Amino acid sequence: MTAPLSGIRVLDLTSTFSGPYCTLVLADLGAEVVKVEPPGGDIARQLGAARTPGLAAVFLNMNRGKKSVVLDLKSAGGRDTVGRLVGTADVVVHNMRPRAAQRLGLSYEDCERIRPDVVYCAIPGFGGTGPHADRPAYDDVIQGAAGIAALQSVNQDRPGYVTTPLADKIAGLTAAVAVLAALRHRDATGAGQRVEVPMFETMVAFGLLEQLDGWTFDPPTGPPLYPRTAAANRRPYPTADGHLCVLIYTEEQWRRFLSRAGRADVLTRPEFDTVGKRIANADALYAIVAEILRERPTAEWLAVLDEIDVPCAPLAGYEEILSEAYLRESGFVSTVEHPVAGRLRQIGSPMAFSRSPVVAGGHAPTLGEHTAEILAELNDEHGVAEHSEEAP
Repeated sequence: MTAPLSGIRVLDLTSTFSGPYCTLVLADLGAEVVKVEPPGGDIARQLGAARTPGLAAVFLNMNRGKKSVVLDLKSAGGRDTVGRLVGTADVVVHNMRPRAAQRLGLSYEDCERIRPDVVYCAIPGFGGTGPHADRPAYDDVIQGAAGIAALQSVNQDRPGYVTTPLADKIAGLTAAVAVLAALRHRDATGAGQRVEVPMFETMVAFGLLEQLDGWTFDPPTGPPLYPRTAAANRRPYPTADGHLCVLIYTEEQWRRFLSRAGRADVLTRPEFDTVGKRIANADALYAIVAEILRERPTAEWLAVLDEIDVPCAPLAGYEEILSEAYLRESGFVSTVEHPVAGRLRQIGSPMAFSRSPVVAGGHAPTLGEHTAEILAELNDEHGVAEHSEEAP
């Protein structure tokens, strides 16, 4: 059995988070990902905990299974070599600003001339047809510009960023989907194409899917805010000895839960007697749930909720999650040996296919680890010598 993207080569010209997350997904699906790095390496090599310089945790987790080639794209030789690598690639991915890509000879038009059927994926901060096309952007900037940071102020006294780099990851994941669609189009037609997945537009679409709410209609029927997810009482519920995460959604789930709690009368109240009213008055309804759940210990509630088939889970931190036996038994969390960084904990791909296995395998590369191998394919003996000197 072969992996879904076996035989596909991706030329990875990305750095930091959004682009590397896209190419991580493609690598997990079996693509050969050739990561081009400047002589100093991707900045992600310095992000997070590290045992070895240049192999920090963020880089190790984001770049497993990729090959590293060091090229100085500011030099004529480096640009010539990367152009030749474009000719070997099915997919080119970058997260540069448009002007920077053009300056390096890596616009879509440049790459299409070299490889007419190339799938070219750009992940800029802002869309190429808008006034901000060449503005720099990172996750925090996009969370703020796209409304995500302001949304957090609904239930706290100030705006805030989601703790994980959400914009980077969502843009990267969306870009991976776009690449797969473009490859399918190429399979059907023989033609490559340019794909653009701007972080800003991606996050506006992501956030407004439900938050557009009243502004879905013209004229608006209410504010752009979905009341259920914005409810102040939508949070892990305190129990008698901890916290519990539960979402009661359907009519039957509400009936079963409230009957078991001895509060069947709640659904007869005019503000809660339909799904629409329960959504509109979610904060008041969740306050009643909080009052009920506070009465018993977490374990007792988990047993009750499982029995009546209401979705629930105990509140868990990452240390608890990483200690889950079934995640280790399934291989989703594993321990691997990196040739330089040593023994590492690795999180697998969440995707599972019945006929084409996904293997989150291969270590994250040291800087320039595969320069000689990849450039030798180009019969570029001078380039091998020159660029080997650039790697540490």
